[in-house]
Amino acid sequence: MTRAACLAIALSFVASTAGAQVLDLWPQGKVAFGVYAPSEAPRGAPPVYSRDGAAKVAANPLYDFVFLNLEGAYDAAAVKAYGAGLRGANARRITLIVRIPPISKDGADATRARVKEILDAGADGVTIPHIRNLDEAKLALSFFEAAKANVWSPSNPKGTKLAMLMLEDPQAIAQRKEIADLKGLSILACGIGSLAQAIGGDRDAARAAAEAGTQQVLAETKRVKLANMLPANVKDVEQRVKEGFLAVLGQGPQADEMIKIGRAAAGR
Repeated sequence: MTRAACLAIALSFVASTAGAQVLDLWPQGKVAFGVYAPSEAPRGAPPVYSRDGAAKVAANPLYDFVFLNLEGAYDAAAVKAYGAGLRGANARRITLIVRIPPISKDGADATRARVKEILDAGADGVTIPHIRNLDEAKLALSFFEAAKANVWSPSNPKGTKLAMLMLEDPQAIAQRKEIADLKGLSILACGIGSLAQAIGGDRDAARAAAEAGTQQVLAETKRVKLANMLPANVKDVEQRVKEGFLAVLGQGPQADEMIKIGRAAAGR
C-alpha cells in the first residue's frame, strides 16, 4: 500500500472517530459520553444557552452528545440557538438531546407540541422525564409518532431520532419490563436522584432503593438492547461503564476528566 493510501485511511479513521454520534456507537455496544449543556448565566441566575456557547461545546472532541436540560423551564429559543451552534460550519457532528418538563407539569398537549418543535428545530432527540406508569409511557411515545419522527430503536436501526423516557416513580419502576417492551423507544433511564426523593424515608435507605431501581431498569434495557443513560463522576464512571450503561453523562468542571477515565475503561 502506498504512503498516500495509508495517510488517507488514517485521516478517514480520525474523522470518523472524532465525529462519532451515539447512533454510530450503540449498535456496536460502545459507550457514548456526553455533558449537560453548560449555562452561560452567572451562578444563581436563570440559565442561558447561546449559539456561541454551543459552538464551544462542539469543539471538545471528548463529547459524543450534549444534554440540554430544559426540564425546569422550557425555552424554544435555547433549542434553536444550541442546535445552530452545534451544527456550525466548523463544528463536529454531535448528538443533541433535549429534556423537557414532564407531562404531569404542563399537560399532554404542550408536551406533544414541544416534541415536534424540538425535532423540527434539528435536535436529535427528546427526553420526557417523570414517566409515572405504563399508560403515560405509551402516551409519551405517541408524541414522537405525531411528529412523524423516524425513531431509532433496535427494531428500527435506520432511525435518525431519539425518544428517551425517564422512570422516576416507584410505580413506573414496577412496570419497567412492560415499558421497555414498547415500540418506538430509544433510551430508557432511571432518574436515580428523583426516584430516591419519591421513595422518601431514611435517606440512605432511599438511595439504596433508588440504586436498586436503576439496576433493574438497566437489566431491562440490556434485555431489549436499548440504551440507558446515567450521570457519572470521576469516582464511579469505571463502575458504570462496566455495568453496561451505554450513555454516560457528565457535568461541571470534572466532566472532561470523568470522560477521559470512562473512555479508557470503555476501550475508546
